Amino acid sequence: MDMNHSLGLIFSDSLKDVISTVTGFAVEASSQERDIEFGEITGMMSLSGNKTGTLFVSSNEPDMRLLCSYMIGVPPEEVDKDDVYDTLCEIVNMTAGNVKLRLSDTDYAFSLSPPFVIKGDDMSIIAKRRTLIISRTLGNDKFSVKLKVIY
Repeated sequence: MDMNHSLGLIFSDSLKDVISTVTGFAVEASSQERDIEFGEITGMMSLSGNKTGTLFVSSNEPDMRLLCSYMIGVPPEEVDKDDVYDTLCEIVNMTAGNVKLRLSDTDYAFSLSPPFVIKGDDMSIIAKRRTLIISRTLGNDKFSVKLKVIY
């Protein structure tokens, strides 16, 4: 199994576990996608170590509002934008923490930066000198999130 495939499974399995744990939703992941477009809101975190990278989890606001409502136990219409952003940061943070544990004894071990959210339509992020891109879409019939990791 090549490293791109192994890392893709580790990151997507971690995100699936986090979403399932905090919302109770079962989630399916696509196979490796060539490249995905970001949604209107994206949570990000830098991964610093022997191999540096960036973790992105992206979605649209209604889908993140739904995840947040299940996470905090209130109806979606009671979820405000700050709750949505906090939820996305927490999902990124928990996913990266899970991956960090799984990669602790490898060349891909890393330290975490604080997570943050960026918002915008037609957002593009161009990473120079990238050697590895992991892209997946995860979700079910109720929501969809996009995972992207660039090393």
